[in-house]
Amino acid sequence: MEKPVILAVDDDPIVAGAVARDLQVAYGEHYQIVRMESGSAALEAAQQLRLQNRFIALFIADQRMPQMSGIEFLEQAIELFPEAKRVLLTAYADTDAAIRAINTVHLDQYLLKPWHPPEQNFYPALDDLLADWHASFRPASQGLRLLDHRWSPQGHLLRDFMARNHIPFRWLDVERHDEADPLINALHPGMRQLPVLIFEDGTVMSRPTTAQIAEQVGLRTRSTTPFFDLVIVGGGPAGLAAAVYGASEGLQVAIIECDAPGGQAGTSSHIDNYLGFPAGVSGAELSRRALMQARRFGAEMILTQHAVGLRIEAPYKFVRLSDGSEVSCLALMVASGVSYRKLEARGVQALTGAGVYYGAALVEAVACANQDLYIVGAANSAGQGAMFLSRYARSVTLLCRGPSLSAGMSHYLVQQIHETGNIRVRPHTEVESVSGDGHLDAITLRDVQTGRVETVEASGLFVFIGAAPCTEWLRGVVERDEHGFLLTGRVLVKGSRRPSGWQVGRDPYLLETSVPGIFAAGDVRADSVKRVAAAVGEGSIAVHFIHQYLANP
Repeated sequence: MEKPVILAVDDDPIVAGAVARDLQVAYGEHYQIVRMESGSAALEAAQQLRLQNRFIALFIADQRMPQMSGIEFLEQAIELFPEAKRVLLTAYADTDAAIRAINTVHLDQYLLKPWHPPEQNFYPALDDLLADWHASFRPASQGLRLLDHRWSPQGHLLRDFMARNHIPFRWLDVERHDEADPLINALHPGMRQLPVLIFEDGTVMSRPTTAQIAEQVGLRTRSTTPFFDLVIVGGGPAGLAAAVYGASEGLQVAIIECDAPGGQAGTSSHIDNYLGFPAGVSGAELSRRALMQARRFGAEMILTQHAVGLRIEAPYKFVRLSDGSEVSCLALMVASGVSYRKLEARGVQALTGAGVYYGAALVEAVACANQDLYIVGAANSAGQGAMFLSRYARSVTLLCRGPSLSAGMSHYLVQQIHETGNIRVRPHTEVESVSGDGHLDAITLRDVQTGRVETVEASGLFVFIGAAPCTEWLRGVVERDEHGFLLTGRVLVKGSRRPSGWQVGRDPYLLETSVPGIFAAGDVRADSVKRVAAAVGEGSIAVHFIHQYLANP
């Protein structure tokens, strides 16, 4: 494949030459650097590259150009290459325009001129953007191919798993893609049960499991050693933060994750209020960065495994995994998060994965183009999902039992929803039933105030109605509250009485459970703050107490 392109445009020949020179020095080995001196010429170049089936990774445009400003150029250029990253070069006086451009053209970064030295003021920002572009870049000729139809629950599960684990793939809908029929005809009759995966080396899998896919593409599904200083159950924000801090401080760390890094936060289409990302960040991108960081320090990620049991032989903890193996450790951190509560309405179970989805179902967004979608929920996750899906759908209707969204949703999200023309909020409403022949066709809604029932046509129903903690595997070993959340810290001390069976001459540490050396962080912990930043903070803080425990286990 030819090199991807970095296209830079500045009307000042001296500045344009300086930009091209600095880009060539740092990126010329892996990218083709294209320099233009007007917005119109740069657009013509981009159009030719599109016709040639080339790829632009990054646009760099000066804001103050005659005839066409940098923002005006980017507005037209991103229609040709919507996946390309966007950088605006500005003078100090243009920073207000640049900040507005974050919303108008989804600007990724603005850089002040002059930027020298580039090693400090230019390259670090571009390094991050190009790494992000490569992580999401999916050329059609690369990756494996998935043959299936849109309404397949198992196919939806596989697409979601591969997307969240950043496995390049092409989905060929057998009802819409002309390429699918010849491929199916070329398969052995015994391998034609959908979904079918065809790998780059010609390996074919019919109706594979996520574990089989992970093994085939080289993801780790078993530990390299039976013993670790710290085992973390759950690869969400809390678990990844603990892995980064623990591994960077010399601990041998393993993360057990049943699905994909990021947990529920990893399914979030867009997080707008996470510190350090003024243009927002997707949950998948945030978790990808965190996983790279943890691996850089030597943490081990074990995928597609569930923790199904725990036994204690003090000071050692033995976590039993779903494949029957065990992993042992001195310190254990439970960051297994929560799972979405099931919607109790007629027909939901039969249509789950075939029009009814839990979470934002990012892999379904394009298939929902120009259709009418419904979302159940009134918290931030529902609002983020609505904003994301509104970019594709004809209409999105938010269903909430209460009078408004303001009670459970951040103010900025409520404002965005009210300002988005194709999102409608329907208060005092619940789902009574769903129906369809093989996939969702209609939803029956009930007004909780009047009892009035109405049936509406719908192509997708996305459910965000709270969650239950993933702690059943700890029953009888670690103290939980009446809802199954793990109790930690001072809550466990009743007066001067420590937890039953506690044999250490101190009170439990802040994030320690009723068993010495077992810690909890994130959504799985009782009374935790249900925010990504809070989970990251707890995972980081827990490592401090883990070190104290390991000093005197």
